[in-house]
Amino acid sequence: MRQLCLLAFMLALLVVGLGAYTRLTDAGLGCPDWPGCYGFHYIPSSADDHSLAAARFPDAPLEVAKARNEMVHRYAAGTLGLLILAMALLSLKPAYRAHRLPAWILLLLVAGQAILGMLTVTLNLLPLVVMGHLLGGFAILSLLFLLYCSSRPAPARGGVAGLAPWYLVAFGALVIQIALGGWTAANYAAMACLELPVCQGDWLAQWQWSAFHPHGVTADNYQYGVLSQEERVSIHVAHRLWAGLTTVLLLALAWQLWRRPGLKGWGLLLLLGVLLQVSLGVANVLLHLPLAVAVAHNGGAAGLLLILVGIGERGWRIGACPAGGALWGPQQHQADKGDIPREAI
Repeated sequence: MRQLCLLAFMLALLVVGLGAYTRLTDAGLGCPDWPGCYGFHYIPSSADDHSLAAARFPDAPLEVAKARNEMVHRYAAGTLGLLILAMALLSLKPAYRAHRLPAWILLLLVAGQAILGMLTVTLNLLPLVVMGHLLGGFAILSLLFLLYCSSRPAPARGGVAGLAPWYLVAFGALVIQIALGGWTAANYAAMACLELPVCQGDWLAQWQWSAFHPHGVTADNYQYGVLSQEERVSIHVAHRLWAGLTTVLLLALAWQLWRRPGLKGWGLLLLLGVLLQVSLGVANVLLHLPLAVAVAHNGGAAGLLLILVGIGERGWRIGACPAGGALWGPQQHQADKGDIPREAI
């Protein structure tokens, strides 16, 4: 089970990266149908494939590069689904009863992701669906990481008193920031502001609350966005402003972690993650959204989320069961003789 979890986690990292790459190369509709591609179950590339694709979808000309990006993402996501299905089936064995609930929650999330993936295509990149698909992928990645972290021996000591409020506020701010990033990408607002620290002069005069309404299906196609420039500026500015608040909260949490025994490493890791993500965000604006930097920025958001998941898991286990075992089952842990009397070992 632990090996399956690690393999699924590594593949989930790849799927999240491929999803960002697919979105940023405008390949979300590289295949106009689902789950196949122009009626094929492989990447169409030959002259005969082009002819059949044109006959089947005359209004959606085949672009092989975009179709390839989309299908590679689908293949990877499908393989991840099969791995999580294997975890769920394995959890039916009595020896893995402790893993049953999280494994089946993961399977439900995968099923939901498959539905959102289908709707992404059939609703032609409806922003609310695209953002939900992004958040679903991050949720699967986080839960897999949480399960894997739980397989480690429980930490014997550490200071977590009073840490929960700092952690919960920072975690909530980061989730909102990730959602804003997804909304920015789904509405093609990443290039709405091309300067720092201001945005198109008086951005406040351009503010449009309508940019944040989860509109229903009102357009035939949402590729390249349907919102006005003012609405895109509003989305971009909201993402920037909340990023500033999130940065302050994450740095405050990093400081709290640094001050506590057993959590200094996590504090340093969080600090480095925040600095890297802010640098990537600034580079996206100044360099006009280069593909490699934009994909890395998406990965940085996932990295920060995983760091917070790891901090939360470790903090909970220090506070709840400082000498407990792992989620994966009984394990023998060697006690520190300087902390625990020999008679208790």
